[in-house]
Amino acid sequence: MSPIDSLKTNHHKIPSTDAEPSRKPLVSVIVPGYNEAAIIEKSLAVLHNYLVTNENRFDWELLVINDGSTDNTGELAENFASQHSNVRVLHHFVNYNLGQALRYAFNECRGDYVVTLDIDLSYAPEHIGNMFDAIVRQQAKIVIASPYMKGGKVANVPWLRKFLSINANRFLSMTAKGDLATLTGMVRIYDGTFLRNLSLKSMDVSIHAEILYKAMVLGARIVEIPGTLDWNPSNDPNFNRSSSMKIGRSIFAYLFSGFMFKPFIFFILPGLFFAVLSCYSTFWVFAHTIENLPLVHHLGSSFATRFSAAVAQAFQQAPHTFIISGMALMLAIQLISLGILALQGKSYFEELFYLGTDIYKAKRHPNNTSTKKD
Repeated sequence: MSPIDSLKTNHHKIPSTDAEPSRKPLVSVIVPGYNEAAIIEKSLAVLHNYLVTNENRFDWELLVINDGSTDNTGELAENFASQHSNVRVLHHFVNYNLGQALRYAFNECRGDYVVTLDIDLSYAPEHIGNMFDAIVRQQAKIVIASPYMKGGKVANVPWLRKFLSINANRFLSMTAKGDLATLTGMVRIYDGTFLRNLSLKSMDVSIHAEILYKAMVLGARIVEIPGTLDWNPSNDPNFNRSSSMKIGRSIFAYLFSGFMFKPFIFFILPGLFFAVLSCYSTFWVFAHTIENLPLVHHLGSSFATRFSAAVAQAFQQAPHTFIISGMALMLAIQLISLGILALQGKSYFEELFYLGTDIYKAKRHPNNTSTKKD
């Protein structure tokens, strides 16, 4: 039995009126936050009210991750949780970054489905219901709210952040399998069992790409639905926020994520460039050598002697061409070789991850000896 089959679960379907009502699925909504004291109370209230209105569709729990905030974010979250039994607050005493905050929450949540959402509600709470409907209807393991697919929208986002986000997702879309338009976004719903059986390592924003990559290795079904990213969801003219994106760190994380999807292209594409450069330089040398042959006919009848003299004359005309040709050829061979090794290493990793996931799942659920396949 393959890991993806062993991770498949029976998705909850809304029963017909003639059937005996079954247990409603539990949805865990995770909202990580760092120094969000200015907005956390209002955001949690809006989320709570939305979830209450959907209790006819699913049971729910709301997990707030205070990732080492230096303001009173944790106190405000705890105060809110004390008034609502479905709300829990998890604390990091230092800021471990987004990846670790999410991993902490994934291990603590109990949901049949797990939703991750930005605490600033730049994605409206209605995305929760839309993603829930999609994951149940399409029997997917992951559903992504995508502002960059057809039907998605982006509004009031600072131009630099928007530019980086759009191009980062385009870059990752080219390196990843399938035709996903948004790979860096956090607003998703996961099959809870599937998510908790993934072995995740990322500490920062690259966790989003890591989850997708490992899900793709296992052959999981990943679906996108149109989403709306609005940095001013309240349409309040006095609402103002600045982008906290650390540009250098984010760019590095996106490049690393692309490397994780297709490491060999980082070597093979530059290697092909140097191979073309070497071929062009070599062609120039050969063409000028042939051109110089009539000029050295007086050196004798031996072709080897005249050819050597023609090459020497071509070298005198452009010595840098010989150097460029040799260095480019050497770099091309090295980079293409590294690309082949990276491709081989990626194949080995995927095989080991596939096997390791099966072993990890068996250790977590030793009594689960049989699983229904889709």
